Amino acid sequence: MNENMRNFLDWVAGTPLRVLTILVAAALVQSFGSRAIARAMAKLAAADLVPGPRNIVSRQKERATTLGGVLTATLKSATWIIALAMALGEFGFDLGPLIASAGVVGVALGLGAQTLVRDILSGIFMLIEDQYGVGDSVSVLEVEGVVEKVGLRVTTVRDGQGTLWYLRNGEILKVGNQSQSG
Repeated sequence: MNENMRNFLDWVAGTPLRVLTILVAAALVQSFGSRAIARAMAKLAAADLVPGPRNIVSRQKERATTLGGVLTATLKSATWIIALAMALGEFGFDLGPLIASAGVVGVALGLGAQTLVRDILSGIFMLIEDQYGVGDSVSVLEVEGVVEKVGLRVTTVRDGQGTLWYLRNGEILKVGNQSQSG
């Protein structure tokens, strides 16, 4: 084997192989993690958590579906951010200053993106308080319809005319939920 071919194989066995390994590992983590979340949410939806006459199985299934979607999106984001950082590190980018400046960037984002933070915090509390979930018939702002997707930042509601509304969670001050019984 000539010297150029040997140098090429050494190069391929170095950084490109490590980056490919990182990307494959990230894809596997996302795949297995999403499958584990789906399985856990299916068990949660089927479990009898509230025994007795007030057992609300359909509500529990809707809540599990909503929570599963949020957890899957969070897993996907975290996995690929970490994989991107690791891949950049393999190409020789110094991540130390980037990580050290994250605190400063966090403060700047906190000040500059207050509405984003408010939307996400509102989404978290909405999920914790079980105000509404996927499949619920709701009246939110001037929109009446069925909740199709609930995220940490945005809730999507389809009205009776078929229009899909994207509602920022931080803007939702009042919610009427016709699907929850007293």
